[in-house]
Amino acid sequence: MKKIILIFSVVVLIYFMVGNKKTTIKNVGNAGQAVVAFGDSLSYGYGAPKGQSYPDVLGQKISRPVVNMGRNGATAVSALPRLDEVLAENPYMVLIEYGGNDFMHAVPLNDTLTAIEKMVDGVQSAGAVAVIVDTGGYYGMNKYTKAYKKIAQEKGAVFVPGILNGVMGERGLMSDQIHPNAKGYAIVAEKVYKEIKGYL
Repeated sequence: MKKIILIFSVVVLIYFMVGNKKTTIKNVGNAGQAVVAFGDSLSYGYGAPKGQSYPDVLGQKISRPVVNMGRNGATAVSALPRLDEVLAENPYMVLIEYGGNDFMHAVPLNDTLTAIEKMVDGVQSAGAVAVIVDTGGYYGMNKYTKAYKKIAQEKGAVFVPGILNGVMGERGLMSDQIHPNAKGYAIVAEKVYKEIKGYL
């Protein structure tokens, strides 16, 4: 019995020392101003009226300006050359949201992850907080979720899991099979806000 208790105690100790280790987020409290939403059509707000994208709704929740630099159809690889435009906004924080198009267009996963890592590195080198926004929702996107979470932990970035989880497939929240409507984007904005509010 004592042996079992000892083993249990060791497992609990390891969990709190290693498994429960919280990632230290880089560049919190920097001198930047805006929060930049850098992503694909989900950041752009495709499927919702003007002014009701998730960055628009997020901007109503925080005390910083939110700049929407989402572009329809973008992949992580195709968007990487635009990073300089993002950094020109003097961002406090950059929300990096890519993966859906990469998945649908069969971009090699390693290429996508390399692009995401370069985005995070670029944002952090510029002194801003990097946030990896995971799409989720789609069937088969689990591999992106796991990889993005690992990158965030290793690089000291904020991780927002599965913004489409609980939204995709719900008729009242979707404008088509892929994109939310205004109600759906409001939920997405709340999910993002929940994860970033402690670092604003």
